Amino acid sequence: MTINDACAKKIIKLIQAKKITQYRLEKDSGVTHGAMNRILMGKNNTITLTTLFKVCLALDISPIEFLNDDLFDLNKLILD
Repeated sequence: MTINDACAKKIIKLIQAKKITQYRLEKDSGVTHGAMNRILMGKNNTITLTTLFKVCLALDISPIEFLNDDLFDLNKLILD
């Protein structure tokens, strides 16, 4: 799994847990619909730290909370 795949899965997990829509996350974070779709559909190779921080702010979590998940196990990620 790539880092972007892990981020997409984590974002989906969080918006479901917080019972918000992708649209609400886009509006609250300032991340455009196109950029968020590319992330969530696996069409990006990477996610920028700026985008990650915007998403975290909108979800009211820290980047450390975001990354504290088995999805980001370095032994399982593809780092190309």
